[in-house]
Amino acid sequence: MNNLIINWWRSQQFKLSLKRGDIRRATQLLQEIQKSGARFSWLEKLFRDKLQLERYSQEYKRQTETLSKQLTEVSEQKDDLILIPYEEFVKYIYKIFNLIQHDEYKLQSTGIDERIFDDFESKLVEYLKEEFNKIPENQLFIKLEDALEDINNLKIGQDPDYRFSLTPHVYFMKYFLDNVYCIYLAWFLIYQDALLPSKVNILDIAAGPGTVAYGLALFLQSSSGFFHIPQMHISYYSLEKQDAFQFRGLQFWRRYIESRLTTVNAYFRFVTTDIFTWKTQSNNLPKDFFDFIVISHCFFADPAKRVEANNAYKQIFANSLKSSGYILIILQDKKLFKIYDVHQLENQEHEKNVVEKFLAELGLELVWYRYLTSTGSRIPLSGIEFGKFARQKLPKQLYMSPILQQYFGQKHQLHYTLDDYVILAKKS
Repeated sequence: MNNLIINWWRSQQFKLSLKRGDIRRATQLLQEIQKSGARFSWLEKLFRDKLQLERYSQEYKRQTETLSKQLTEVSEQKDDLILIPYEEFVKYIYKIFNLIQHDEYKLQSTGIDERIFDDFESKLVEYLKEEFNKIPENQLFIKLEDALEDINNLKIGQDPDYRFSLTPHVYFMKYFLDNVYCIYLAWFLIYQDALLPSKVNILDIAAGPGTVAYGLALFLQSSSGFFHIPQMHISYYSLEKQDAFQFRGLQFWRRYIESRLTTVNAYFRFVTTDIFTWKTQSNNLPKDFFDFIVISHCFFADPAKRVEANNAYKQIFANSLKSSGYILIILQDKKLFKIYDVHQLENQEHEKNVVEKFLAELGLELVWYRYLTSTGSRIPLSGIEFGKFARQKLPKQLYMSPILQQYFGQKHQLHYTLDDYVILAKKS
């Protein structure tokens, strides 16, 4: 009987507390009623349900705030890892390089960032002149001619031996600047698609003097003044048959790139090995490590060599590329179509079929590709037509042309030119 009275009294006090708006006292009385084992009245049940809903709401709010904070932290971390494209800088590159997207795959460039490339070119010429001054003149011309004859095989789609002492120097004179120009734009396209990390591990197969690293370094220099770049960490791994290429590339890097004021930290590792003996050297490559594996102009005209090299490439992709990583391929237009003994046509479907067939042989899946061209045409111009076009439209190699005239008797002005396929792919 006493319990009934006590419970009745608590219920009356509970109603009174609600009337007064004393929620704290009403909550305390509800807990006492619950502990006593008494059954809740309809009003007490309603209040209990109200309190539960409020608790659920507060818990949901806390969980939402926690999740939002976690998402913000992840987003900030991601922003630190990926260079987010800055609209004004992208517009600047399109303007300064006179980039014209003719169709889905064809990108024409008739310009250049002179403030970056003129300085780079002049310092390269200074370096070459100093190197040549160390060699007696009568020996110098003989050595240059031997290296030039070998490396000119590239023009006819054959594979040079790269065995002469001045081959790296002739490469610097004849092909390096154009290749850096092309690689620069390749890195820009990757940046434009928000695929370039601020901490990036790169494997450069058949790296030569490190053209891939130079193209990236110059691209990052161009961004100066547009936005703050987070501290860049580039781990660059050079896999190259000719140690002379690696040595000269690093020598000039230390002379030029490391003298620039930059936020780029680059760490180099060099492995000198022939891709055809790669299996014996495979333990030198870290597993699942690289964000990008780059193969620039190292696809062989000889079918047997090409198959052997492709098999080595596929093993490297499988073992050393991160699951989220990309393969970047640079391939001259003439060589791509020569491989399949077909003509280059102004036909996008024909072109894409050739690209996809090429990738299938490497076990790769296409992400995107661009045909980078100076002329805006897939069909090559004649020598006379191209010479006229270059004089009117293309940026000049102001510093390199005179030493080519001096040592090789070249009469025409050299220009920065493009005729390469830039292909971004992933493992199938």
